[in-house]
Amino acid sequence: MTVPWLIEIAIEPKLKAESVKLDAALAELTAEDPSFRVSIDHESGQLIMKGVSELHLDGKIDLLKRIYKVDARIGAPQVAFRERVTKRVEHSYIYKRPLGPMSQFASVTLVVEPNEPDKGYEFMIVGDAVPKEYIPGVEKGLASVLSSGVVAGFPVVDVKVQLIDGKFHDVDSSVMAFEIATRACFREALQMAKSVLLEPIMKVEVVTSGERLAPVMHDLRLRRARIQDQSVRGDGIVITAMVPLMNMFGYTNGLYAASQGRATFAMQFDHYAIAPPNDDDPPFGPAIGMRA
Repeated sequence: MTVPWLIEIAIEPKLKAESVKLDAALAELTAEDPSFRVSIDHESGQLIMKGVSELHLDGKIDLLKRIYKVDARIGAPQVAFRERVTKRVEHSYIYKRPLGPMSQFASVTLVVEPNEPDKGYEFMIVGDAVPKEYIPGVEKGLASVLSSGVVAGFPVVDVKVQLIDGKFHDVDSSVMAFEIATRACFREALQMAKSVLLEPIMKVEVVTSGERLAPVMHDLRLRRARIQDQSVRGDGIVITAMVPLMNMFGYTNGLYAASQGRATFAMQFDHYAIAPPNDDDPPFGPAIGMRA
């Protein structure tokens, strides 16, 4: 499958007059590279660049400065986590609010459950309790939560949602009322469904000399690596490990120090896994879909 966006970096022009120039440059870079994406954070209003690796985004930043002559502030790279529910729940929510001489009313009942890995988001309407004219409000309410989950505000993946019941009022109901009711119902359901945080796990291959094997292995374990294999290749030793992406930031310098400049590495996305809640937990949880 297509490798997901794994790294995000905020970017903004140093001068407001450069905004149009930056937008045009990012649009060109996006058109040229389908693995590169730019979005706007709805809370902060910041531009967010998204790519498949730290090196990938470093290349885009270099092009912005060198080719497009854009002077911009660059944020620290952040891992693109995901969120996923772990159990099935049924939940109802009633939205009722006075609004001048009238009021707003909508009620929805949702079933939320995990979808199969890599199946994404699926929405189904069961029955006809909610009139068709209000369904766009339901869909918009769901979409607003999917982009920012309840664990840490990351996108929700691999989830099934069924609209199984609802109530409306001939006068007081509206598309907006159903959007608000659905948004609140879905957020509460995600919490009840034990949503967890998922982190990208990278398959890392390190080639080092035998005399530097111990410090290289020690450095990998400090990065929560799970060693998969160790073999001989020519005069070197090849280490294959699964390592959380968030622990691979700055690995080029770390490996240089551990090996005294006598090692190389390559890495690629492998899968998402449940992120441990604290340092006392195992290196990372079970694999959750999105395997390359």
